[in-house]
Amino acid sequence: MKTPAPPPCPFEKLHPSELQRDDAYFMQLAYNQAIDAWRADEVPVGAIVARDSEVIARAHNQVVTTGDPTAHAETIALSQAAAAIGDWRLNDAVLFATKEPCPMCSGAAVMARIGRVVYGVPDPKMGCLGGAANLNTLPHSNHRFPVTGGVLLEECRALLQAYFAAKRTTPIA
Repeated sequence: MKTPAPPPCPFEKLHPSELQRDDAYFMQLAYNQAIDAWRADEVPVGAIVARDSEVIARAHNQVVTTGDPTAHAETIALSQAAAAIGDWRLNDAVLFATKEPCPMCSGAAVMARIGRVVYGVPDPKMGCLGGAANLNTLPHSNHRFPVTGGVLLEECRALLQAYFAAKRTTPIA
């Protein structure tokens, strides 16, 4: 059976200014990764890991491409970041994700000792940094980190909603 082509992505990549490397800047880079995911016919979630205001890792979902259920943008980016600095402890790094991390990705952030997590769209069904649950508040956990949600919320939400709407209307060949 032939796999249908992904629906065309109607969104353009963003071009953030290099002058202000704030949460919005890094989330725009994660958003661009999410567009790459769409173009690869993956759920459009992107992630960036930054350290000292520099990107040390970038990824998008690759579950379908790799056939690996753990190939979420966040887990790939965390692995890349650890390799980039030569240490699994990412205490002084920030994970930016276009959607609130799922249980696996939230757990990976805890295990990586991430310094902070910033996400775009909350996920009340599977998000585990305050949406459906909060792994960051496990009573006996030895690591917690600050979480900021809602950065580039409308753009990230529109991208996800448009992708799933397009998938519902794409005929299967």
